[in-house]
Amino acid sequence: MSSNHHRLNELDAIALLERVLGRGPRPRGVELGIGDDAAVLKPGAGRLVWTVDACIEGVHFDRRWLSLEDLGWKSLMAAASDLAAMGAVPIGALSQLALPRSLGRRELGALARGQAGAAAAIGCPVIGGNLSRASELGITTTVLGRASRPVLRSGARAGDSLFLSGAVGRAALGLRLLEGGRRARTPAERAALAAWRRPAARIAEGRRLVRRAHAAIDVSDGLAGDAAHVAGQSGVAIVLEGAALLALEPRAFALAARRVSADPLELMLFGGEDYALIAASARAPRGFSRIGRVERGGGVWLERADGTRARITRGGYDHLRSR
Repeated sequence: MSSNHHRLNELDAIALLERVLGRGPRPRGVELGIGDDAAVLKPGAGRLVWTVDACIEGVHFDRRWLSLEDLGWKSLMAAASDLAAMGAVPIGALSQLALPRSLGRRELGALARGQAGAAAAIGCPVIGGNLSRASELGITTTVLGRASRPVLRSGARAGDSLFLSGAVGRAALGLRLLEGGRRARTPAERAALAAWRRPAARIAEGRRLVRRAHAAIDVSDGLAGDAAHVAGQSGVAIVLEGAALLALEPRAFALAARRVSADPLELMLFGGEDYALIAASARAPRGFSRIGRVERGGGVWLERADGTRARITRGGYDHLRSR
């Protein structure tokens, strides 16, 4: 621990955050960003889309397994992924930081650099926020965006195909490696660790869903559980095709999964924090792969290679029950 921990005061912290997060030209739609009592927006045409996401030490992350720069990146991307799922373009983010006394200037700077890197990657500047003391580190991120026609969870239709953009299961594999104290030895294992530590909100892919997809959601709590949200909101059944899912990953993924005593398909169905997108659509959006279909009925079903199917009753991550 550095000796500067206990000398970090609010004015120092605000100045540091302004310096790291306030760089670059003012984005379109933001009249005033960091530096005043509140941000001032002029969003223009379209509907406003807002979301909020919390990232709390001991609940959502363990600092043994990722750097503070990784954490800053991940917390902003996780929040922005909700905008991607609705086909929205980010305007800006607000960040509430709850800082323990053990966190000093150097650590706060690393956290802010991670946020700034994620913000630059998706065009979502941090335009304001709040600071407070806490016993554990916490980041609550509010992201604002605009969309001409937001894509909802409730529009899937029988006869649609289900499409996926991004990988599912890799982040869960990366977490399993860390929990087991295993080093990444292969490219597949290194990709899994990167997927967990440095996810990406798929903003561009989400924009392709506007006026094309009937429904969409981002995969934050597990493919099966998030597909169940679409099925429930749309009043349909979703059939996930196991063979199509497994075909998306190379054999190296399966080998890495077995190294941590995990079933590859289980990771793909129930692993979380992927921030991939799934969409119900009559036609394949560019950059999406078909993984299933929408039928009349209800629930989420897994179809095996031999054509038999079983209903998936296990849900995804539960934010109120899981530790």
